[in-house]
Amino acid sequence: MDRDELSAWLRLAHTPGIGRALARRLLAQAGSIDALFAQSPTALGPLLAPAQRAALLSVSPAQREALQTCWQWLQNPPPGLVHAVITLGDARYPANLLATEDPPLLLYVAGPAQAFTRAGALFPAQRALAMVGSRQPSAQGLIDARRFAHDLCLAGLCIVSGMALGIDGAAHEGALQAAHSAGAGDAGLATIAVWGTGLDQPYPRRHAALAQRIARAGLLVSEYPLGTPPLGAHFPQRNRIISGLAQGTLVVEAALASGSLITARLAGEQGREVFAIPGSIHAPQSHGCHALLRQGAKLVETAQDVLEELQGLAPSTTAASSPASPRVTALESELLAALGFDPLGLDDLVARTGWNAARLQAALLELELAGRVARLPGGLFQRLERG
Repeated sequence: MDRDELSAWLRLAHTPGIGRALARRLLAQAGSIDALFAQSPTALGPLLAPAQRAALLSVSPAQREALQTCWQWLQNPPPGLVHAVITLGDARYPANLLATEDPPLLLYVAGPAQAFTRAGALFPAQRALAMVGSRQPSAQGLIDARRFAHDLCLAGLCIVSGMALGIDGAAHEGALQAAHSAGAGDAGLATIAVWGTGLDQPYPRRHAALAQRIARAGLLVSEYPLGTPPLGAHFPQRNRIISGLAQGTLVVEAALASGSLITARLAGEQGREVFAIPGSIHAPQSHGCHALLRQGAKLVETAQDVLEELQGLAPSTTAASSPASPRVTALESELLAALGFDPLGLDDLVARTGWNAARLQAALLELELAGRVARLPGGLFQRLERG
């Protein structure tokens, strides 16, 4: 794409007052981006109000600056990476997303150079799963997200998520761990992070290092121009891209008011599979998943449950087994059994086990250090299951 073509696409995508739907109609009427801007103002009249037509056909100082910023970004990626703007007219545009009702006009993309040069499609058409969930997950939810993403990535799926705190970040981490352990330098993409900001504005800031790692083994994707800050309205919008890039969406943990349920709803509207992991009836982070299950989402307990639904995929023979659980004593096993999987306080454990508080505290500390128990706010403890 040369500078003039880039300028035309940026004007169409980001001119105020020209939304995505109208922009696609203009493009369909003209047949190409070059033909669109070669038309006379009169030819644009039936679809555009005078103010819209004037805004589209003029180039403001802000648009010139945005073009310059984008052009420099395209020309100067970090070593080993590629920066790209992929438009609806580009053969590399993701097929899964193109099949949705509201595909972005263009995507800003960053990723490893080998992903842009290897044979085949840049985006995985039939091997992608979205994973989303709570920004304030339980300790078990984080473990589940990492484990599922790890095992599914080793089985050949690309994990798509939103790089948010909590489940999103854990899903990306699990996929990256799988790519590292498998030495997936020439394999498919491990993970795709869809941003609600410009790709030069990592958000949340604490995930800036995670973003750099994803760019080496997957793709960073945004429909928002460079310099776009984190605005609340953008994140629900980007969810349609998360679900649209994938064959299905797995919700790991979600409260009833979680934005993850928006992603799941969009996946259903896009004709994609929706999966949910059940949890404790007492945990608020499980209520959203239970609501999805009542609405027809597929219940998931293992990675195999997902693979069987997505075109009968079977786990890769190179998939690593889950890490062995740390050894525990017979007394600690008794305590784990008493804990069950719901958060419990010390008094409840005293009642269940008959142990005194000092003995319980010592055993809980041992299990916490072994990664088998999590200490929660409010003096609660919860058993962790690593699979």
